[in-house]
Amino acid sequence: MGGLTPALRGHIAMLLFSALVAGSFSLGVMVANEIAPAALNAARFALAAVLIGAVALGTRKFRASHFRAPWRFLVLGGLFAAYFVLMFYGLKTADPVSASAVFTLTPVMSGVFGWILLRQVTTPRMALALAIGATGALWVIFRADWSAFTAFEIGQGEMIYFIGCVSHAVYTPMVRKLNRGEPAVVFTFGMLIAGGVILTVFGWNDIRSTDWMNLPGIVWIGLFYLAIFASATTFVLLQYATLHLPSAKVMAYTYLTPSWVIVWEIALGRPVPSGLLLVGIALTVIALVLLLEDDAKPARAPT
Repeated sequence: MGGLTPALRGHIAMLLFSALVAGSFSLGVMVANEIAPAALNAARFALAAVLIGAVALGTRKFRASHFRAPWRFLVLGGLFAAYFVLMFYGLKTADPVSASAVFTLTPVMSGVFGWILLRQVTTPRMALALAIGATGALWVIFRADWSAFTAFEIGQGEMIYFIGCVSHAVYTPMVRKLNRGEPAVVFTFGMLIAGGVILTVFGWNDIRSTDWMNLPGIVWIGLFYLAIFASATTFVLLQYATLHLPSAKVMAYTYLTPSWVIVWEIALGRPVPSGLLLVGIALTVIALVLLLEDDAKPARAPT
């Protein structure tokens, strides 16, 4: 990808990000009731930190100056730790496609926080795209049932996960706000270490009470997928993209997540969602296309 612009590389990074994140919904449902969310994610952050740290050492990216103002990593690590813990609490009861639709609400929230923190401007086209995407997400979340929507009948799992998505939406512009020129891999490592410490303190009782030697095999499969692909890899992809694209556009790729989840669900032998739900997913794809039109005003450079 040597001849590609940084912005185009950011788009490619987020395309891969959306596919890898989708796997965490399908696998997450399979493991959410087998292990405490805090214990699972503490192990996930630890494994991911080892992998990212090895990459950073191997590429000689570390500099002592990269770790000045360590409070920045605590802020980012806390936001992402909250997101993941609440995600797995939500997946105890939420359907994977429905949960992934909740995830697609993050671009709207990220656009708001991007303006608050960075004064990133949302154009009329982007606002229209966000509205279409949010409509598609709500269509899936309420399972194409108008009576459920008017009564605001949403599952407890989806509500819990939505709170986590607020943390994710804040995290995206905060990366750009707090980065001081550190390479993506180093910045990710600092965030993982801080997040792992927070999760270890928060979930110490769950970690101690987990029978690690007798966990079902699917938990270990899920853990290694989450650590390697849905953590270490996606964190670097997200960090890189947020440094080269506006926050709303970065999070626009979450609109592909329900589509990728359906692919995962089919691959795992699960039923395909009904045609009515596919209408909502189609709306999220339309929103992605609109958001990727390159007519946004340039974002203010981070200070």
